[in-house]
Amino acid sequence: MMRMALLVAAMAAVLTLPGFGQPVDGLTGTLSSLYRTSDAQTRSISPENPTGEPGKGGMATTGTGQNAAKYLGRGWKISPSIRVNAGERATLADVAGTGAIQHIWLTPAVAAATTTWRSLILRIWWDDEKDPSVEVPLGDFFAMGLGQYAQVNSLAITVNPGSAFNSYWPMPFRKHMRIEVENRAKTNATLYFQIDYALGSVAADAATFHAQFRQVRPLPDKTDYVILDGVRGRGQYVGTYMTYGIAHSGWWGEGEIKFFMDGDREFPTIAGTGTEDYFNGSYDFVSPLTRAYQEFSGPYTGLVQVLRPEDREADSRFGLYRWHITDPVRFKSDLKVTIQGLGWQQDGEARVYRPIHENISSVAFWYQQGAHAPYPALPPDTDLQPQRR
Repeated sequence: MMRMALLVAAMAAVLTLPGFGQPVDGLTGTLSSLYRTSDAQTRSISPENPTGEPGKGGMATTGTGQNAAKYLGRGWKISPSIRVNAGERATLADVAGTGAIQHIWLTPAVAAATTTWRSLILRIWWDDEKDPSVEVPLGDFFAMGLGQYAQVNSLAITVNPGSAFNSYWPMPFRKHMRIEVENRAKTNATLYFQIDYALGSVAADAATFHAQFRQVRPLPDKTDYVILDGVRGRGQYVGTYMTYGIAHSGWWGEGEIKFFMDGDREFPTIAGTGTEDYFNGSYDFVSPLTRAYQEFSGPYTGLVQVLRPEDREADSRFGLYRWHITDPVRFKSDLKVTIQGLGWQQDGEARVYRPIHENISSVAFWYQQGAHAPYPALPPDTDLQPQRR
């Protein structure tokens, strides 16, 4: 009897482990849970099914592909994309219900070489909020803030040839979600996209996804660059994308990142040891084989772009990302994130720290419960464009 009682107790303990024997919500998952069934309803929005409704895909009779399909007719790629005219906004998705966005794919085409991915602004609203939780230039959201293509091979964001932008950030919503793209350029744009989501129950402790853009040109002397500020509530910080435009030929990546959280004032709870350290590189991102900058792109971190004039080392531009997927920075009441502008300079035989005053931009990614504070206004389109000296 004692052995049987122990066996029953052990089985009961196993059945109460998180996720074991419990229904799967179908909104998030990993390779190890793909065999589990769920009551979630898979949906997808594209120009071929702008509402995501069941049985409503491929019904278009007019669209950007109607001329190409004139010998084939309805159902043959009549509407693969949308046009977003200069100065206008286009709604990509407008869904009432409870669920989560699981994947976003899109690729933009603009009508002039002078127009970049920064002229297209991505905005996302959750539930009943007035101001968007995501307001970021399209390129920067997908780690392409320098306006030129590079391949990105990370878990949260991938960019594939020729300019295929993909987001795998999970984005839950409880009542409603809306996605919009604004074209701030003087030329029209064409946008191909697909938004994959599922309708189903959202966990009570789920926080909503946020992304905020900031930019300083140039950084004032001996001033910390602010990546994020004004966050109030509970949540977790999950990622940073940054660009640097460096006017000199020296090293620029010594600045420490600092996370002020839950009542921190003068000094933070988390203080990093250097910019390249935070982005998980070392020794100036220089390859020991070539003695030159080495781009890389991995699941969690990357120096995805190094753009340099051919005739000199000065005026280089850098794009970097760091996703806190396995190490989210969790906060209970408030959060501020800063990074120092700091490099090296020669002082006789020695090297000393040198404050830098460069062009810096960033996107902060985080999840937060409750309403978010107002975001800084985006710069005008001309001031937003990647600088090319």
